[in-house]
Amino acid sequence: MKRILLTSLLFAFGPAVLLNAQRVDLPTVLEQSKANYPLLKARQMDVESAGQEVSVSRLEYVPRLAVQHQYTYGTSNSVAGSFYPNPAVISPSGSIRPENTYVATWGSFTSTLMEWNVFNFGRVSANVSAAKAGLASSQAAYENELFQHQVRVADAYLLTLITERLTRIQKSNLERARRFKDVVAASVRSGMRAGVDSSLANAEFTKAEMLLLETKRNEQAQLLQLLELSGTIGATLEQPDSMHFFNVLPLLPDTASATSNPILNLYDARMRQSVARSTAIRRSYLPSISLVGAAWARGSGISPADDTFQTGFHDGTQYRVYNYLLGASTRWNLTEIIPVSHRYRSERYHAIRDREQYNEQVLKLQRQRRESEIQYSLMVEQASRAPIQLAAAQRAYRQASARYSSGLSDLPTMLQSMVTLSRAEADLTIAYSNTWRALLAIAAAKGDLNIFLNAIQ
Repeated sequence: MKRILLTSLLFAFGPAVLLNAQRVDLPTVLEQSKANYPLLKARQMDVESAGQEVSVSRLEYVPRLAVQHQYTYGTSNSVAGSFYPNPAVISPSGSIRPENTYVATWGSFTSTLMEWNVFNFGRVSANVSAAKAGLASSQAAYENELFQHQVRVADAYLLTLITERLTRIQKSNLERARRFKDVVAASVRSGMRAGVDSSLANAEFTKAEMLLLETKRNEQAQLLQLLELSGTIGATLEQPDSMHFFNVLPLLPDTASATSNPILNLYDARMRQSVARSTAIRRSYLPSISLVGAAWARGSGISPADDTFQTGFHDGTQYRVYNYLLGASTRWNLTEIIPVSHRYRSERYHAIRDREQYNEQVLKLQRQRRESEIQYSLMVEQASRAPIQLAAAQRAYRQASARYSSGLSDLPTMLQSMVTLSRAEADLTIAYSNTWRALLAIAAAKGDLNIFLNAIQ
């Protein structure tokens, strides 16, 4: 019961909504989807994030400067012996005495350390190249998502036009059924026709009403899907502009110079990214030569002259000694070459995988291109015959109506002519729309939406 009520309300108020709706053309819908669709915005953020990664990788060229300052309060007992500076262990600084003393003093320490990696055998440049390849991959992913989404929007636009036109056809069919019902009812009342004719006419009229409700439901559902793809689901309903999709058949332009398909660009960018990452991994184990400079100052509550304790805060935080350091250093973890070689080979396998996925997409696009071109040729041929079918159905309907009114034909023949006319009107709409959809499929396979957009100008 709720479904019937909802359908009735949709039928009652749907036409009013559509009559007041503003018409919008396809280029406008495409711009709306580009600006509003959330997934496209997410892909744009991926591009921005990858751009920041490039900036981070370039900062490895910049000298690193670290400063620190600390106040401490503790004891200072120590013994002779070696010490490994594990970061999790506190440095055992202090004097060596015959016994421990637990008198705590204040201390202070301030340091500045600068390290400049001046020579790294191309490791930093490889990391920058890998980050740039990641940026190119993110950009290619956005462009491919944008292209695929615009194809979906254009197809949804055409499907919305089809459902709208089918609704108009069903309205015309309902009006014919109403006029026919009235004529039959008058003939039955006058005794010229049997009562069964009136029942059949009423049944046909009710069926036409149900078909109109169904097409209206499909129209509204398709329109909402179009609004979803355009990113404006909460906006006012805007009916698509039919432009000339139902009046002119598109011509297939010369696409010999068409650009590469965005999905191929995406897989090519992924392959290049894997190659760049493998190069960065291979160079990661190479040594680096750095220039270092440091300066530090130290304060302590223990006198360096006689090892006496001063427990005041000022006595421990006042600097007593100052130092500086200048030099060059190198570091090379030789055993890192084994795990790095395995990671390098793993990334090379990823590059081979990406190349094979690229080849797979090439095969798919070649198949889709040929298939869409075949479909386009068949749809053009079908659309050229649809007006002939419609003209014949219109003549048959007029003849059947005249023969039925004069008593020369029976009711089933009349009803069959109405069904044939309604189907011919729908076939004409679908044939023209399918031709445009076939052209859109060609544009999608070739990776150039302008093939379709230029045809509608």
